[in-house]
Amino acid sequence: MRYVRSVSVPLLIILSANKHKPWIETEYQGIVMENDNTVLLNPPLFALDKDTPLHYAGEICGFRVHNVPGGSGSVQFEAVVLDRSTGEGLVRSKEPLDCESQREHSFTIQAYDCGEGPDGSNSKKSHKATVHVRVNDVNEFSPVFVERHYEASVPEGRLFDRIVRVEALDADCSPQYSQICFYDIITPNVPFAIDNDGNIKNTEPLDSKRQRVHTFWVTAFDCGKNRAQADAQVTVTVKPSCKTGWIGWSKRVEYTPGSGSIPLFPNLHLETCEETVWNIQATVELQTGHIGKGCDRDSYSDRSVRRLCGAVRGEVDLLPPPSPAANWTAALPTLPSSDSSLVFSFNGSTHVAVVPESVASTVSGDHFTLQLWMRRGGANTQTSTSQARGFRKEEETIICSTVKNDDSYSHYSLSVHGCRLSLFYWPDVSAARPVKFLWKLEQVCDSEWHHLSLSVQFPSVTLYVDGVTFDPALIHDNGAIPNPAPRQRLVIGACWGTYCSNHPLLRKYVGGYRGLLSGVTVRPGSVEPHSVVECLYACREGLDFGDLETLGSGMKVHVNPSQSVLVLEGDDIESFNRAVQQVTYRNSLRFATPGVRPLKLTTSLRCFNEESCLSLRPLESYLVVLQPDAPQISLSGVGPHLARPAPEFESPRGVPLFPELRIVCSLSHAVNTAAQGMEGALMSDAVAHTLDGCEVQPLGEELNPEREELLVDMDALKERGLDIINTTAYIAITGAESISVYEDVLRSVRYRLAKGSARFERRFRLSCSEMNGRYTSNELTLEVLAHHLYHPSHLLASQQQFLHPSHHTGELSGHTLPNPHRNSVVPGAATVIIMVCVGFLVVMVILGVFRIRSIHRRGDGARSGCKEGSSQWDDSALTIIVNPMESYESRMGISADTEGEGDEDEEVVDTPDDGSDDQRIIIKKEGRDANTRRY
Repeated sequence: MRYVRSVSVPLLIILSANKHKPWIETEYQGIVMENDNTVLLNPPLFALDKDTPLHYAGEICGFRVHNVPGGSGSVQFEAVVLDRSTGEGLVRSKEPLDCESQREHSFTIQAYDCGEGPDGSNSKKSHKATVHVRVNDVNEFSPVFVERHYEASVPEGRLFDRIVRVEALDADCSPQYSQICFYDIITPNVPFAIDNDGNIKNTEPLDSKRQRVHTFWVTAFDCGKNRAQADAQVTVTVKPSCKTGWIGWSKRVEYTPGSGSIPLFPNLHLETCEETVWNIQATVELQTGHIGKGCDRDSYSDRSVRRLCGAVRGEVDLLPPPSPAANWTAALPTLPSSDSSLVFSFNGSTHVAVVPESVASTVSGDHFTLQLWMRRGGANTQTSTSQARGFRKEEETIICSTVKNDDSYSHYSLSVHGCRLSLFYWPDVSAARPVKFLWKLEQVCDSEWHHLSLSVQFPSVTLYVDGVTFDPALIHDNGAIPNPAPRQRLVIGACWGTYCSNHPLLRKYVGGYRGLLSGVTVRPGSVEPHSVVECLYACREGLDFGDLETLGSGMKVHVNPSQSVLVLEGDDIESFNRAVQQVTYRNSLRFATPGVRPLKLTTSLRCFNEESCLSLRPLESYLVVLQPDAPQISLSGVGPHLARPAPEFESPRGVPLFPELRIVCSLSHAVNTAAQGMEGALMSDAVAHTLDGCEVQPLGEELNPEREELLVDMDALKERGLDIINTTAYIAITGAESISVYEDVLRSVRYRLAKGSARFERRFRLSCSEMNGRYTSNELTLEVLAHHLYHPSHLLASQQQFLHPSHHTGELSGHTLPNPHRNSVVPGAATVIIMVCVGFLVVMVILGVFRIRSIHRRGDGARSGCKEGSSQWDDSALTIIVNPMESYESRMGISADTEGEGDEDEEVVDTPDDGSDDQRIIIKKEGRDANTRRY
């Protein structure tokens, strides 16, 4: 038997007939026109199969469409096979698409082959590809106007950029067909034009008399050149001429000092030309920055103002005027000021004031009040927001002080940083933590003068800026802080660095301040009351509102603390006009500072139709404060001569110079005298007044401290709070006080001579002023004579001098004697009287003898006439005048004739005594020897 071996043959060809899956692109972009269904794909739809050219396996039988998350429904699209062998396909929508309802569609597509046989068995699918289809718009809609009729009204005689705006919309979905490309006025010959945005303006000024109402039609076109379905009608009403804005505005307003408050805009009202306004806001600004420190205040020194405001005494001036006693401010540059205060300039580097320890020790303690005037940025800095933002970023120190308490040291410093003010306070440098108080203030960086008052009663700190309270933000500073050395020190304008030396060239200062300072004072003890601080700052001029009771419903008024800005707000035109007329300017100073104050009115309107709402430009004018009537300060009741015996001047109390001084202040004003037929006259009225300084000055050489001095009651000065500067050149008493107080003080001024002093003549000048020399009094000159009594042995010599006046005329005329020695004396009052009497008796005897002789010779003289050169007397020409009230000034001013001078007609005999019994004998004669003698 034969065996045959069977072999198994694998059917690989049959099993591997469809080995590959179809392949398509991963993403397609499609476009389909609106109202069409065929989608144009990029790239074209082709499905490839590596089994090609096998029948069935290498052919594409179809495409399946699937929805994607967030995409449109796949039911709207289908994909069909155009060629099974090439795999070309086509995507189409099952129904026409609408761009306005949905502009973009997204779905996925997948290809599958025909499998291994007619029944499609073992068919393979490709990956899913994303298809994005955008529906292209067709310009199927026309523009439609939002409104069919537009209305507007304009005043006549003006050209407007826009009177009314028309608007049309297009429902197409694409920008090409949905945008309105242009508008057109289809009514011919109208004085109007329209731009592509629908704004209608007039091309010429309209005249209501010629045509009151203009009516025309406009149409619109989209960018596909489709015209609007229906045109719109526009009606423009021309209103008669009406001038919008403020009416009754005066460019110049005059203010007479002493007239109280005056309305600034008594006839002002707002004309809106029937425009409906629902909110009005007006801001009135008064600019007074050029007047001293920002407004008209009391023109007295800071110390005097503190007294007038009732401030507690004991303040220490840290920046006093340079003097031998206060030389730490001598190196600081100063600027002129319209008030009495001295303004110091700091440059942030070299300008530093180091207060001596003797002064700094008087302001020790942890309870104190620091006050100062400050202006950032220097003298020429203008108020500007950009400049305010441009201040240096580093901290600038105004004052830096280490204070010795009982058994410890505290430290504080006041600084500015940008628009922030900070107080760094260290209650105990050896134990406690430092604390920083911070304020964010626009006043710090606006380059204007501001008054700062800082009251420290740790842990309470109160800041007043221009009289307004500001609360601080408390910060515990844990940063790097230089440790102050345990010693007393006080610096203005900077702070010392990490080291300090007693040698001035080795001192190091940091945080220099750049700006102006004035009136820097510190007072230890309790804090100042708010009323005092407000009085120190208070402006005497500013804006005000006449009567708040007259404010209408809905009206609001606000005035800033310095009363330089007033804001009115309301919703009714009539009420607002009445309120504006109530805005006033007031100045409570009797002698206001004359000059110009600029005024500015800014108005903001809000209307229901914001597009046509009025816009008013700011109005500018100026207030002129006229020159006030100058007060006349009159000093009287003094001298002009004061003669006293030398022992009175040599007494411990001396002699009062002005015991009967009278000071009167009066104002001259015009009075109406038309009823009396006169054009006008001036009348002076005495007024209660305040002086701020008087000065007693020796004329000629200064006082010799070894031989003479002026005495003042210092207790009376301190009691009244007055200050005194007593030097050999002058005595100056300063401080704002009443006239009666100054009278009492000046009446107590005494002049004293040292015993045996050779000086017996001295002239003094007295003058007073107010408002820091703005108004001054007349000058009183007093001549003081200290005479010595003659010894009786001198009497005979005095008589001989009077009997023979021609020998010593020059000596007696000046009331002096030959003075070969230092201790020469002058005849006393009693001696002078005796000499006058003896001389008078001798003259009377001589005259009697001549009169008897003339009686006997009268008959002969009548017959033969008088020969020239005769010694006869004509008693008719004889005149004897006794004048006990003759002034010392006339006696001192007359010089006696010397022998041989014959130009005078009179001779006068003067003898000085103590003031009330002066006599003058005048002998008049005629003839060739008509020379008179003074006795």
